[in-house]
Amino acid sequence: MTPAPRRTHQAAPPREDVLAAVMATVAERGLDGLTMAGLGRAVGMSSGHLLYYFRTKDELLLQTLEWSENRLGAERRALLARPEGVRERLEGYIALYLPAGHRDPHWTLWLEVWSRSQNADDEARARQAAIEGAWHRDLVALLAEGVSRGAFRPVDADRFATRLRALLDGLSVHVTVGIPGTGRERALAQAAEFLDETLEPGPRPGDATGVTTAS
Repeated sequence: MTPAPRRTHQAAPPREDVLAAVMATVAERGLDGLTMAGLGRAVGMSSGHLLYYFRTKDELLLQTLEWSENRLGAERRALLARPEGVRERLEGYIALYLPAGHRDPHWTLWLEVWSRSQNADDEARARQAAIEGAWHRDLVALLAEGVSRGAFRPVDADRFATRLRALLDGLSVHVTVGIPGTGRERALAQAAEFLDETLEPGPRPGDATGVTTAS
């Protein structure tokens, strides 16, 4: 009697391979093209196995976002450590913050996670806040450095960082969804104008010159 073939256990792919496959799918087909069945085929797993490891699609998306943010965080830290002027590093921070263009996969994922966060639990919200907090702290430190060196006008670094990130978030949404008349280059130019008007030392555009005349 021929013995039955032994069943072999197929090891799950590394977590990072799954998350990279999510990003690749979002980049190629958008979020509408991301299904658990399709992702399973891409990484050699069943959709049931994916749900076993990630529990829900919301958790899969959040973990993918965290993975992508970790990579961006490494880029951001390297950028901020460069021996350049503080304004140049700030412009580099902004360039890294803004999406590459319409349907940027990282920002597409961010927007989806944001939209789902209305029903997220406290743990998921805390993890999202940690992502936001890392960007914010680095920006505050950069602004404080610029103020201390006299490269920027005196501002409250924390408050200014909140305003600047709100501007960048709005510009990023427009670029990502492809609103006509928007784009990465236009967003970069608008951010640079904002810095010139609010942060550069000296009188602001439109300020009175303070010229006096003899009586």
